[in-house]
Amino acid sequence: MYTSSSVATASWKRTLYSVWVGEVLAIAGFGTSTPIIPFFLGDLGITDPQTVKLYTGLLQSLPAISMMVMAPIWGSLADQYGRKPMLLRAMFCGAGILLLQGLVKDPGQLLLLRTLQGMLTGTVGAATVLVASVSPEEERGYSLGLLQMSIFLGNSLGPLFGGYISDAFGHRINFFATSLLLLSGGIIVSLFATDDFTAPAERKSFAKSLIPDFSPLRGEHGKALWTLLAIVAADQIAGSITSPFLPLFIKTITQEPARIASNTGLVIAAGAISSSVAAVLIGKISYRLGYRRTLMFCMGGAALFYLPQAFSRSVFQLLIFRLMSSFFIGGNMPSVNALIAVNTPREKQGSMYGLRSSVASAGGAIGPAIGSALAIGFGYGSVFIATGTVLAIAGIAVPLFVSMRERLLQD
Repeated sequence: MYTSSSVATASWKRTLYSVWVGEVLAIAGFGTSTPIIPFFLGDLGITDPQTVKLYTGLLQSLPAISMMVMAPIWGSLADQYGRKPMLLRAMFCGAGILLLQGLVKDPGQLLLLRTLQGMLTGTVGAATVLVASVSPEEERGYSLGLLQMSIFLGNSLGPLFGGYISDAFGHRINFFATSLLLLSGGIIVSLFATDDFTAPAERKSFAKSLIPDFSPLRGEHGKALWTLLAIVAADQIAGSITSPFLPLFIKTITQEPARIASNTGLVIAAGAISSSVAAVLIGKISYRLGYRRTLMFCMGGAALFYLPQAFSRSVFQLLIFRLMSSFFIGGNMPSVNALIAVNTPREKQGSMYGLRSSVASAGGAIGPAIGSALAIGFGYGSVFIATGTVLAIAGIAVPLFVSMRERLLQD
């Protein structure tokens, strides 16, 4: 439980900016080491192509599954013991686990540590609930948008930094670099972020605290929360349907084979920058427009500009449509996260944001399977049509099931 004075002081800005820097470092760190895992398997003696594919799939999926299971539990502990300790736990545990990954001798050890990584980290969910809890109501959209920007930036910078480190010093050094980045992020948060958490009057035992409190899903705003969780799933599914096949689609429309890699990098980077800018700009105005209205607008715009990507016949056409769709995508999650806060009692937000992280992990795992089936059956263009359709359906659900409660708060 939090005192009312916490949102009236300027300390929330210092907390926001320190968490922002910490998340850029953390997400860039994870992005530094994750892309090189298939190559690192070769260093561990795995050379058979089929075995490499098997281990690569397991090393990506098991952390997502373990994070999906643990995220609500960490969220429940945040409600009982504070938000900042959970973010520090995620960053410092991540730093230790990634350091150990750089020391492994066989793929089995790496698989175990990657699974532990999913169980013990989860910086995005922990950062989201901390920022949402300390931000004033009228600044919540902006704060969550800025946080979303840090995620986009980290995901953009990490692979670039990791590629350089890997080429210059070897794949193993990437894990040490990731550990250092996570450690730096944790130190910054520990020094500058504040969390004026007051323990509940009747704190649960530690064992009972491990059971998340999902009672808001059965309460007055349960229908809205279920819808928002479905939108989180739709957003993650939509993004992961297309991402594995975007380079292959670009290959089919690139006239100069030597430019395939650079064209792919340009399209991906431009989309990430567009989403980053949108997360802050749209987040800044979302409170005045209304989170519900903003979310409807963003989901509709993203769907509108995703559909024509299937019919792009040049990289330039695809680039324009990706810039526009990514801009609207960037405004989705700040609005969703703000609406979750609006519809959830403050003392139970940790559990709900934990559940939101679990749903996002599940959506990210489901999307590639759907994309594979569509690409095999109907060609690469179909993944863009499917993505646009998923976003459109989710956008239609917003006015049907999410109330205008945030408008009452503004009035």
